[in-house]
Amino acid sequence: MSKTTPATKALSQAGRPFALLTYDYDPNAERVGLQAAEALGLPPSQVFKTLMAELDGKPVCAILPSDEEANMKKLAAALSGKSARMMKPADAERLTGYKVGGISPLGQRKPVPTLLDETALLFDTIVVNGGQRGLQIEIAPADLIAALSCATADLTR
Repeated sequence: MSKTTPATKALSQAGRPFALLTYDYDPNAERVGLQAAEALGLPPSQVFKTLMAELDGKPVCAILPSDEEANMKKLAAALSGKSARMMKPADAERLTGYKVGGISPLGQRKPVPTLLDETALLFDTIVVNGGQRGLQIEIAPADLIAALSCATADLTR
């Protein structure tokens, strides 16, 4: 497994500190984020998943705890849109340059508006995908926010 991905390069270029965590990715896991949390021995609320969505037909990225579901109405409202829906996996892969199960909010092919669920601020560090299945990035929420130039919002049900 490569420890250098577009996500890790983006953080290094931004001068933001982070740590890499690896685990044995299970392609049969129903929910990748929950499997990652269990494999890493972390609470699911601290391991964040990256969801690609469409807001009024335009791509957006939502980062939320792996044990939560996205509230599409809250996502749309937080970005001053009318309607949000999940992006098809093939479209998400094409847009981000990552495979499903390894989509990172960092280093995507094309930057899109991104929101981090506000619960991230409850932790000293959170874990997000590192751009490869089985590779996670541990980072302070403030450093992730700065690297992504994103805002926080309540994104869950």
